[in-house]
Amino acid sequence: MPQLPAPAYPADVLARLEADAKEVIARYPDSRSALLPLLHLTQSEEGFVSRTGMAFCAERLGLTTAEVTAVATFYSMYRRKPSGDYQVGVCTNTLCAVMGGDAIYDRLKEHLGVGKNETTEDGKVTLENIECNAACDFAPVVMVNWEFFDNQTPESATRLVDDLIAGRTVEPTRGAPLCTYKETARILAGFPDTRPGAVEATGGAGPASLVGLKLAKGEAAPQARVVGPRGEAPRDTPAHEPSPTEHLSSHDAPQQTSASDPANPAGPAAEEGE
Repeated sequence: MPQLPAPAYPADVLARLEADAKEVIARYPDSRSALLPLLHLTQSEEGFVSRTGMAFCAERLGLTTAEVTAVATFYSMYRRKPSGDYQVGVCTNTLCAVMGGDAIYDRLKEHLGVGKNETTEDGKVTLENIECNAACDFAPVVMVNWEFFDNQTPESATRLVDDLIAGRTVEPTRGAPLCTYKETARILAGFPDTRPGAVEATGGAGPASLVGLKLAKGEAAPQARVVGPRGEAPRDTPAHEPSPTEHLSSHDAPQQTSASDPANPAGPAAEEGE
Protein backbone atom coordinates (compact mmCIF):
# COMPACT_ATOMS: atom_id res chain seq x y z
CA MET A 1 0.00 0.00 0.00
CA PRO A 2 1.29 3.51 -0.78
CA GLN A 3 2.40 5.48 2.27
CA LEU A 4 0.57 8.61 3.29
CA PRO A 5 2.51 11.87 2.90
CA ALA A 6 4.98 12.51 5.69
CA PRO A 7 3.53 14.69 8.46
CA ALA A 8 4.74 18.29 8.54
CA TYR A 9 6.95 19.74 11.25
CA PRO A 10 5.19 22.04 13.73
CA ALA A 11 5.42 25.68 12.66
CA ASP A 12 8.00 26.67 15.28
CA VAL A 13 10.22 23.68 14.50
CA LEU A 14 9.94 24.32 10.75
CA ALA A 15 10.93 27.97 11.15
CA ARG A 16 13.99 27.04 13.22
CA LEU A 17 15.09 24.31 10.82
CA GLU A 18 14.61 26.56 7.78
CA ALA A 19 16.87 29.22 9.27
CA ASP A 20 19.55 26.65 10.06
CA ALA A 21 19.17 24.99 6.65
CA LYS A 22 19.75 28.30 4.83
CA GLU A 23 23.00 28.70 6.77
CA VAL A 24 24.12 25.18 5.86
CA ILE A 25 23.20 25.44 2.17
CA ALA A 26 25.01 28.78 1.83
CA ARG A 27 28.32 27.01 2.52
CA TYR A 28 28.21 25.09 -0.75
CA PRO A 29 28.40 26.26 -4.41
CA ASP A 30 26.09 23.37 -5.36
CA SER A 31 23.12 23.11 -3.00
CA ARG A 32 22.83 19.32 -3.26
CA SER A 33 26.27 19.07 -1.60
CA ALA A 34 24.53 20.18 1.61
CA LEU A 35 22.52 16.97 1.86
CA LEU A 36 24.74 15.19 4.40
CA PRO A 37 24.81 18.06 6.92
CA LEU A 38 21.09 18.68 6.39
CA LEU A 39 20.36 15.06 7.28
CA HIS A 40 22.39 15.56 10.47
CA LEU A 41 20.40 18.72 11.13
CA THR A 42 17.05 16.93 10.91
CA GLN A 43 18.49 14.12 13.04
CA SER A 44 19.36 16.68 15.71
CA GLU A 45 15.67 17.57 15.91
CA GLU A 46 14.13 14.11 16.23
CA GLY A 47 17.06 11.84 17.11
CA PHE A 48 16.71 10.00 13.80
CA VAL A 49 16.05 10.77 10.12
CA SER A 50 12.29 10.54 9.74
CA ARG A 51 10.24 10.67 6.56
CA THR A 52 9.41 14.25 7.52
CA GLY A 53 13.11 15.05 7.77
CA MET A 54 13.85 13.49 4.38
CA ALA A 55 10.98 15.44 2.78
CA PHE A 56 12.35 18.62 4.35
CA CYS A 57 15.82 17.99 2.87
CA ALA A 58 14.39 17.13 -0.54
CA GLU A 59 12.30 20.31 -0.71
CA ARG A 60 15.16 22.60 0.30
CA LEU A 61 17.67 21.05 -2.12
CA GLY A 62 15.44 20.42 -5.11
CA LEU A 63 15.88 16.64 -4.87
CA THR A 64 13.42 13.79 -4.95
CA THR A 65 12.65 11.93 -1.76
CA ALA A 66 14.07 8.83 -3.45
CA GLU A 67 17.44 10.58 -3.88
CA VAL A 68 17.44 11.64 -0.24
CA THR A 69 16.38 8.19 0.94
CA ALA A 70 19.20 6.58 -1.05
CA VAL A 71 21.75 8.66 0.88
CA ALA A 72 20.07 8.37 4.28
CA THR A 73 19.97 4.59 4.04
CA PHE A 74 23.56 4.27 2.79
CA TYR A 75 25.35 5.86 5.76
CA SER A 76 25.08 4.11 9.11
CA MET A 77 25.36 7.38 11.07
CA TYR A 78 21.82 8.23 10.03
CA ARG A 79 19.26 6.41 12.15
CA ARG A 80 16.00 5.28 10.56
CA LYS A 81 14.02 4.86 13.76
CA PRO A 82 13.88 6.59 17.15
CA SER A 83 16.96 5.86 19.22
CA GLY A 84 18.43 6.63 22.61
CA ASP A 85 20.13 9.67 24.03
CA TYR A 86 23.38 7.69 23.93
CA GLN A 87 24.47 5.50 21.04
CA VAL A 88 26.80 2.90 22.57
CA GLY A 89 28.86 1.27 19.84
CA VAL A 90 31.05 -1.72 20.68
CA CYS A 91 33.77 -2.51 18.16
CA THR A 92 33.63 -6.19 17.25
CA ASN A 93 36.07 -6.10 14.35
CA THR A 94 39.01 -8.51 14.40
CA LEU A 95 41.43 -6.93 16.88
CA CYS A 96 38.83 -5.59 19.29
CA ALA A 97 36.99 -8.92 19.15
CA VAL A 98 40.16 -10.84 20.01
CA MET A 99 40.92 -8.41 22.84
CA GLY A 100 37.43 -8.79 24.31
CA GLY A 101 35.01 -6.80 22.17
CA ASP A 102 32.71 -9.77 21.60
CA ALA A 103 32.57 -10.43 25.34
CA ILE A 104 31.74 -6.78 26.00
CA TYR A 105 28.97 -6.74 23.38
CA ASP A 106 27.42 -9.95 24.72
CA ARG A 107 27.57 -8.66 28.29
CA LEU A 108 25.87 -5.38 27.38
CA LYS A 109 23.11 -7.11 25.42
CA GLU A 110 22.35 -9.26 28.45
CA HIS A 111 22.73 -6.43 30.96
CA LEU A 112 20.57 -3.94 29.03
CA GLY A 113 18.08 -6.52 27.77
CA VAL A 114 18.33 -5.30 24.18
CA GLY A 115 19.54 -6.64 20.85
CA LYS A 116 21.41 -5.04 17.98
CA ASN A 117 20.30 -1.44 17.31
CA GLU A 118 17.67 -1.69 20.02
CA THR A 119 16.99 0.91 22.71
CA THR A 120 16.38 0.49 26.42
CA GLU A 121 12.82 1.07 27.59
CA ASP A 122 13.77 4.37 29.24
CA GLY A 123 15.08 5.71 25.91
CA LYS A 124 18.56 6.30 27.28
CA VAL A 125 20.83 3.82 25.48
CA THR A 126 20.86 2.30 22.01
CA LEU A 127 23.31 -0.58 21.61
CA GLU A 128 25.09 -1.44 18.37
CA ASN A 129 28.17 -3.29 17.24
CA ILE A 130 30.56 -1.37 15.01
CA GLU A 131 32.94 -2.81 12.44
CA CYS A 132 35.84 -0.51 13.39
CA ASN A 133 36.27 2.47 15.67
CA ALA A 134 39.70 3.31 14.16
CA ALA A 135 41.43 3.04 17.54
CA CYS A 136 43.01 -0.41 17.36
CA ASP A 137 45.90 0.41 19.70
CA PHE A 138 43.35 1.00 22.47
CA ALA A 139 41.37 -2.19 21.85
CA PRO A 140 38.78 -3.13 22.88
CA VAL A 141 37.08 0.21 22.25
CA VAL A 142 33.57 1.42 22.96
CA MET A 143 32.22 4.66 21.52
CA VAL A 144 29.37 6.70 22.97
CA ASN A 145 27.97 9.27 20.54
CA TRP A 146 31.29 8.94 18.64
CA GLU A 147 33.48 9.72 21.67
CA PHE A 148 36.15 7.21 22.67
CA PHE A 149 36.14 4.94 25.70
CA ASP A 150 39.37 2.96 25.41
CA ASN A 151 40.71 -0.29 26.87
CA GLN A 152 37.29 -1.47 28.00
CA THR A 153 36.33 -4.65 29.79
CA PRO A 154 32.88 -6.18 30.27
CA GLU A 155 32.88 -4.77 33.80
CA SER A 156 33.92 -1.22 32.86
CA ALA A 157 31.48 -1.13 29.93
CA THR A 158 28.67 -2.24 32.23
CA ARG A 159 29.52 0.57 34.67
CA LEU A 160 29.59 2.98 31.73
CA VAL A 161 26.05 2.23 30.55
CA ASP A 162 24.77 2.21 34.14
CA ASP A 163 26.21 5.70 34.62
CA LEU A 164 24.62 6.89 31.38
CA ILE A 165 21.22 5.56 32.41
CA ALA A 166 21.53 7.07 35.91
CA GLY A 167 22.47 10.48 34.49
CA ARG A 168 25.89 10.52 36.11
CA THR A 169 28.73 12.48 34.47
CA VAL A 170 30.80 10.31 32.16
CA GLU A 171 34.17 11.43 30.79
CA PRO A 172 35.47 9.98 27.51
CA THR A 173 39.06 8.74 27.44
CA ARG A 174 39.87 11.23 24.70
CA GLY A 175 38.10 14.04 22.92
CA ALA A 176 35.31 16.42 23.82
CA PRO A 177 33.01 16.00 26.82
CA LEU A 178 30.05 13.75 26.19
CA CYS A 179 26.75 15.21 24.97
CA THR A 180 23.46 13.71 23.82
CA TYR A 181 23.01 12.15 20.41
CA LYS A 182 20.83 15.04 19.22
CA GLU A 183 23.51 17.53 20.30
CA THR A 184 26.15 15.43 18.54
CA ALA A 185 24.08 15.46 15.35
CA ARG A 186 23.89 19.25 15.38
CA ILE A 187 27.66 19.49 15.74
CA LEU A 188 28.05 17.08 12.81
CA ALA A 189 25.76 19.36 10.80
CA GLY A 190 28.50 21.96 11.10
CA PHE A 191 27.30 24.13 13.94
CA PRO A 192 29.80 25.11 16.66
CA ASP A 193 30.06 23.28 19.94
CA THR A 194 29.58 26.13 22.39
CA ARG A 195 30.15 24.13 25.58
CA PRO A 196 33.03 25.49 27.66
CA GLY A 197 36.26 23.59 26.97
CA ALA A 198 34.72 21.32 24.34
CA VAL A 199 36.75 22.66 21.42
CA GLU A 200 40.02 22.58 23.36
CA ALA A 201 39.52 18.97 24.45
CA THR A 202 41.45 16.56 22.29
CA GLY A 203 43.21 13.23 22.22
CA GLY A 204 45.41 11.62 19.64
CA ALA A 205 46.42 8.19 18.58
CA GLY A 206 48.70 6.06 20.76
CA PRO A 207 52.29 4.96 20.18
CA ALA A 208 51.28 1.76 18.42
CA SER A 209 49.41 3.74 15.77
CA LEU A 210 51.99 6.47 15.35
CA VAL A 211 55.07 4.27 14.94
CA GLY A 212 53.97 3.24 11.43
CA LEU A 213 53.57 6.87 10.42
CA LYS A 214 56.97 7.72 11.88
CA LEU A 215 58.57 4.84 9.99
CA ALA A 216 57.01 6.00 6.74
CA LYS A 217 58.30 9.52 7.29
CA GLY A 218 61.75 8.34 8.39
CA GLU A 219 61.21 9.73 11.87
CA ALA A 220 61.14 6.47 13.85
CA ALA A 221 63.27 6.40 16.96
CA PRO A 222 66.35 4.13 16.78
CA GLN A 223 64.83 1.71 19.27
CA ALA A 224 61.81 0.97 17.06
CA ARG A 225 61.54 -2.59 15.80
CA VAL A 226 61.99 -2.53 12.04
CA VAL A 227 61.05 -5.43 9.77
CA GLY A 228 63.88 -5.98 7.30
CA PRO A 229 63.60 -6.79 3.59
CA ARG A 230 62.32 -10.22 2.62
CA GLY A 231 64.87 -12.88 3.49
CA GLU A 232 66.46 -10.85 6.31
CA ALA A 233 65.76 -11.41 9.97
CA PRO A 234 63.92 -8.56 11.68
CA ARG A 235 66.00 -6.29 13.86
CA ASP A 236 64.77 -6.77 17.40
CA THR A 237 65.08 -3.85 19.77
CA PRO A 238 63.89 -3.10 23.30
CA ALA A 239 60.13 -2.87 23.79
CA HIS A 240 58.53 0.56 23.79
CA GLU A 241 58.59 2.18 27.22
CA PRO A 242 55.87 4.83 27.30
CA SER A 243 56.52 8.06 29.15
CA PRO A 244 54.35 8.98 32.14
CA THR A 245 52.40 11.42 29.96
CA GLU A 246 51.48 8.90 27.27
CA HIS A 247 48.05 7.33 27.16
CA LEU A 248 48.75 3.63 27.49
CA SER A 249 47.07 1.36 25.02
CA SER A 250 46.18 -2.22 25.82
CA HIS A 251 49.17 -3.28 23.74
CA ASP A 252 51.54 -1.22 25.90
CA ALA A 253 49.89 -2.49 29.06
CA PRO A 254 48.26 -5.86 28.34
CA GLN A 255 45.03 -6.47 30.16
CA GLN A 256 43.01 -9.64 30.64
CA THR A 257 39.99 -8.44 28.67
CA SER A 258 39.28 -11.29 26.29
CA ALA A 259 36.80 -14.04 27.04
CA SER A 260 39.42 -16.45 25.70
CA ASP A 261 42.28 -15.37 27.96
CA PRO A 262 43.95 -17.91 30.28
CA ALA A 263 41.76 -16.87 33.16
CA ASN A 264 38.68 -17.77 31.12
CA PRO A 265 39.52 -20.96 29.24
CA ALA A 266 37.14 -21.74 26.42
CA GLY A 267 37.49 -25.49 26.80
CA PRO A 268 38.12 -28.03 24.05
CA ALA A 269 37.03 -27.10 20.56
CA ALA A 270 34.05 -29.05 19.27
CA GLU A 271 34.25 -31.06 16.10
CA GLU A 272 32.57 -29.56 13.07
CA GLY A 273 28.84 -30.22 13.15
CA GLU A 274 28.65 -30.72 16.91
